[in-house]
Amino acid sequence: MDLGEKKVELGILLGIQDKKERLQAIEKQMADPSFWADHQSAAKVSQEMKYLQEIIKRFEEAKTPEDIAKLEEERLWQGEYDSDNAFLSVHAGTGGTEAQDWAEMLLRMYTRYSEKIGDKAELLEYSAGEEAGIKSATLFVGGWRSYGRLKGENGVHRLVRMSPFDADKARHTSFALVEVLPELKETEQEIKSEEVKIDVFRSGGHGGQSVNTTDSAVRLTHLPTGIVVSCQNERSQQQNRAMAMKILQAKLLVWQQSQKKEAETALKGGVVMAAWGNQIRSYILQPYQLVKDLRSGYESPAVHEVLDGKLDELISAYAHWVATNEQEDNSRKE
Repeated sequence: MDLGEKKVELGILLGIQDKKERLQAIEKQMADPSFWADHQSAAKVSQEMKYLQEIIKRFEEAKTPEDIAKLEEERLWQGEYDSDNAFLSVHAGTGGTEAQDWAEMLLRMYTRYSEKIGDKAELLEYSAGEEAGIKSATLFVGGWRSYGRLKGENGVHRLVRMSPFDADKARHTSFALVEVLPELKETEQEIKSEEVKIDVFRSGGHGGQSVNTTDSAVRLTHLPTGIVVSCQNERSQQQNRAMAMKILQAKLLVWQQSQKKEAETALKGGVVMAAWGNQIRSYILQPYQLVKDLRSGYESPAVHEVLDGKLDELISAYAHWVATNEQEDNSRKE
């Protein structure tokens, strides 16, 4: 297959014509003065427009196999929710202060990553540790393809280091759980009001003085499943309730999907994995420095750069690993 034929095939796979039509629709949408009334929605659509302009330009100007190969990476981000905003939560594992400090390090890593790529990172919920770090925290990450980039961060993250909290400077292993959910459209996951218990309480943590003066924080409990979510950093109880409901909708969708997978696995005689999920990545600071993704096999000695938000290579390696596995699965089915 010559370069021209490869380009035509890639254009079909990437839906270039559909992207051109979508770009035209966005340009028409942005011409309406009311478009800018919702700043959050407008910002996301603007990012989508920038992405579409870039990918169309890259496709039209592609002249070498290398150009084509780089464009083929776009096929890795075609999931149903990949282009959506994301909710990212970090939960400290067992181990007290050590684990809580590790959870806060991860929260900082994802905040820095979001800032580096131009996404909006807003802290929605923050539960401080007893001495240091955090018990849990939730970020809203807003930007084009936020969920697609971050979804591979789901799972248990392991840290090995000399403890700054141990007088003997012994080596410690700490764990934290990361959960990533897509922001759904309201109509995608409807929840009946009678199924939700609503509690309000005084906001705390990094909310700022104006947030802490009223009982504005909201906790939602989904009675049929026992799923609990909370939001405390918006400026009003109504805003916190709306944001908490979005998180609950996403959690319920994931719960339903997991129930379906577990049922299918049970029918096949497989083993149902623990709720905490698999350990996905190790960050080793002592006795040597190495970050290793246990799925894709990606390794790098630049642990401190990763912890400062340099995640692009890890995310790309994971996406390629998923794509390779899917191709192999499809080949076996054929």
